[in-house]
Amino acid sequence: MTILELESPGLEELACRYYRRLRYAVRKQVELEGRSGRRHKFDLLLSDSRVSRVAWVKDWNRSVGINVAIALDVAASDVKLPSPIMIAREFSDDVKSYSKRRGLALLMRREILTTLGLDRQ
Repeated sequence: MTILELESPGLEELACRYYRRLRYAVRKQVELEGRSGRRHKFDLLLSDSRVSRVAWVKDWNRSVGINVAIALDVAASDVKLPSPIMIAREFSDDVKSYSKRRGLALLMRREILTTLGLDRQ
């Protein structure tokens, strides 16, 4: 890990900045009850004038695997919020295929850094 990585904000904070720049209202660490009666925890609840979406942030030094993507999809479906978002450094090929089939949005750290103009670090 480089010194710049140690000094840079965490992925959740970067994601908040990213979505605020896109004019979303951002709430952190929300818990929503689903149709099943089960409570689901989400890292972010993103809302604009048209839609609300939930997101999980996985700030791992490895790829996010398919089990995590399926769990997010199931949780979002249970709380009736379509098109959930998974935010991470990288994703497995299985997750990329699954996301295309199921409408799960994937956002990588480097895309956030580029959008925020922080990719020069």
